Amino acid sequence: MIQVSEIAKQKVITLMTEEGFDAATDYVRVGVKSGGCSGLSYELGFDDKIGGADKVFEDNDVRIIVDKKSFLYLVGTVLEYSGGLNGKGFVFNNPNAQRTCGCGESFSL
Repeated sequence: MIQVSEIAKQKVITLMTEEGFDAATDYVRVGVKSGGCSGLSYELGFDDKIGGADKVFEDNDVRIIVDKKSFLYLVGTVLEYSGGLNGKGFVFNNPNAQRTCGCGESFSL
């Protein structure tokens, strides 16, 4: 399961609305792909369709879909949002990551 902090929830709802999605019926798609300075990088986007191999979760009123392969890397992750002058945007606090890069956008196991 992936958890969503309150601040991340508020930002997700705002961005979904700006991009024409409805947080009550559409999804945040979270994934992992090869790349980044640590070997794997996070993907985050919005979607209105669920694929056959997707896992569906809901936390803090945010509906999340994750493909089966990415799910193995993301179990227990908390999606947070860091704003302000030194903010990074969305932050993945992933307990499975053994090493992360300085920007926080990639990791390795």
